[in-house]
Amino acid sequence: MNPIGPFADRSSPTVAPDAIPGLRGAPMRTPVKSAGVATGPQLWPAIAGRMLTRQMWIELYGLPGYAQTLAAGKAVAFAASPRDFRPVDGAVGKAILSGKFHLAGTHMEVEAGGDPWNRPSPSKAFATDLHAFAWLPSLMLHEERGAREALRLTLAWAQTFARWSPFAWDPQILARRTFNLACAARRMGAVASDGDRFRLADILGRQARQLLRPPGGLAGKAERLVASALAGAVLAGTPGQRIRRVGLGRLVGALRVTVAGDGSHASRSPEAGLELLLDLLALNEALAQLSEPVPEAISGAIVRLTTALRLQVLPDGRLTAMQGGGPSTVARVAAARAHDEHAETPGGATGTVGGLVRIRSPLLTIVTDAGSPGKEAWSEAACAQPLALEVVCGKDRLITGCGWTPRAPDRQGLRLSPGHSTLTLGETTFAEPLGGWKAELLGPRLYGRPWKTTLERRDAEGAVWLEVEHDAWAAAYGLLHQRRLYLDQRLDELRAEERLYPCAEHRGQVRQIAAPYAVRFHLEPGAQASLARDRRSILLRGHSGRGWWFRTDGPDVAIEPSVHVEDGLTRRSLQVVVRGSARTDAETKIRWKLSPAGAAGDPV
Repeated sequence: MNPIGPFADRSSPTVAPDAIPGLRGAPMRTPVKSAGVATGPQLWPAIAGRMLTRQMWIELYGLPGYAQTLAAGKAVAFAASPRDFRPVDGAVGKAILSGKFHLAGTHMEVEAGGDPWNRPSPSKAFATDLHAFAWLPSLMLHEERGAREALRLTLAWAQTFARWSPFAWDPQILARRTFNLACAARRMGAVASDGDRFRLADILGRQARQLLRPPGGLAGKAERLVASALAGAVLAGTPGQRIRRVGLGRLVGALRVTVAGDGSHASRSPEAGLELLLDLLALNEALAQLSEPVPEAISGAIVRLTTALRLQVLPDGRLTAMQGGGPSTVARVAAARAHDEHAETPGGATGTVGGLVRIRSPLLTIVTDAGSPGKEAWSEAACAQPLALEVVCGKDRLITGCGWTPRAPDRQGLRLSPGHSTLTLGETTFAEPLGGWKAELLGPRLYGRPWKTTLERRDAEGAVWLEVEHDAWAAAYGLLHQRRLYLDQRLDELRAEERLYPCAEHRGQVRQIAAPYAVRFHLEPGAQASLARDRRSILLRGHSGRGWWFRTDGPDVAIEPSVHVEDGLTRRSLQVVVRGSARTDAETKIRWKLSPAGAAGDPV
C-alpha cells in the first residue's frame, strides 16, 4: 500500500524561488556554492549506524505476526478526555463531511461514504497531514455528525494500515496521530457501538505502545512520549495505566534533554518549544482529570517553556521566526499563553533565551540570533544564519527572514545565510543541509564548520548597546563578522554597524585579497520599500502604513525580490541588499540606521 502515491504536488504556491530573477534555492544574486562541508568524518559513524539498524527495524516490524505484539492488554473503555488547546478552524471538518479534504495547500475529493486511504495523495505534505490525523480536531467541532465521520475514517484507516509500514507508522506521524486520536477518542466512543468502541480503544492502544518502541531518535522523543502517555491517560483500566506509567517514566529524562534551563527547546526553534508546551498542557489536563499528580519534570518544563515564551513572542502576537521555526499564529500563541498568570503585555520583555537576544524601545523590538544551531539529531531544522535579525516597528514585523520551516522541504537553500537578515561573504557556504541518500537516512541535518559567537550588552540611560560577533567566515576568508547595534530608546532609532576585520588565528592562511559581501534585510510580505533620490535611503512601510527610513553608507544599495515561506507555501516579498567588497587583510565597516519617518532631514 502506497499512502503517498507519486508525490504529484498539485499545490499552487504563490510563487517559486526559481521564478524570481536571482533566486534559485536561496534569495541571492549569485547562488552560494557548496563548500563540501557536509561530508566530514563525524558524519560517517552516524550513517553507518543508521544503515545497520534501519533495515533491521523494517524487517522486524513488517513481520506478519508483529501486530499481535501490540495487542497485549486490550482496553475496552475510555477514562480522560483531554483538550488540545490549539485553536481549530471548523472549515476543514465541514469540507470533509462533504467528501473534500483540504490539507497542506492541496485537496482531494472522495465519493460519498468513501475514504482517502486506498488512493494516492496529491503530495507528500498532504499525505503527512492525512496520516497524522491533522483533520480530526476540525471534524470533531461538528458535534455528533463529525464524531461519527471521524470514527468511520479512523476504522477505515486501521483496516488499511493495521500492519506497520514505514510511512504511515513513521514515528513523527504516529505521534501526531496518537495525540489527535487521544484528544477525540472519548467523544468518538460516545457515538460508537460497543464493537466499534472496543476497536477504537484497541487502535489507540496499539499506536501508543508502538511509540514506546524504537526507532525514533533523540529529537522528537519528548513529543512521542507525551503522545503515548496521553493515550495511556485516555485508555481506562490496567492497559492504560501500564502505557501511562512507562510513558511518564521515560518522559522525565526526555524533557531534561529537550527543554533547557531557560526554557528554550534543544533545537533552538521557538515554534518547536511552543508546540511542545501545547502538548504538555494537554497531558497536564488529562492527569488532572484522573486526579493523578503531575510529575515535577512535566510541571517544571511547562513553567520553563512558558517563561521562555514571554521573550519569544513579538509585539505582533507571533513568535520570532528563527532556526527552522515559523511565526505561528496569534491565536495559537495566545492559546499557549492563556494559563500564564504572569504574562506580560506583548513587547514588554527583554533579555536572552536560547541564544536569541531581545532589546526594545517603545516602538522598536529587535531580536538577533547570538547562538549556534542545533547539533546532530537536533539540526534537522537548524539554519546556518549567524546574527540573523528581526525588527518589529510598532506591531509591523518589517525586517525578518525567508521563514523557512521543515514544512518546505524543497526550499533547503533558504536555511543558509542569504535566507535571513544577516551578512553573507563570498560565494561559498560554511554549512549545508544533507541531501540525497544521506538525508533519507539521517534527515536533512545541518553539517558544517562549527563557529563561535560572542555577545556583549551594555545598558545606559535611554539606550542599549549590543555587540555580537561570530567566526563562521574565518576559515574561508580570515575575517570575523561583528554586528554592533545601538538602540536609542528615546528616539526609537536603531543605529548599526557591520564590521569585518582580520582574524589573527587565520592570518596568512587566506589567498584571496578581497571577497564580495551582501548585507540583506528581508521584508515581511506586503511591506513596501521605496528608494529615495539620494540612493542611500529607503522608505519602508509595514501593514499599518507607518513609515520608517532605512539609511546606509554602503557602496551599493538596492531593493530586490525575495521570497517568504508560510506553512510550506511560497509568497513574494522584497529585500534591501547592501553590497560591496571587503579586503581580507583590512577592516571593512558598513553602517546603517532605522528611524521613524517624518523626522527632520528626511530624504526627498
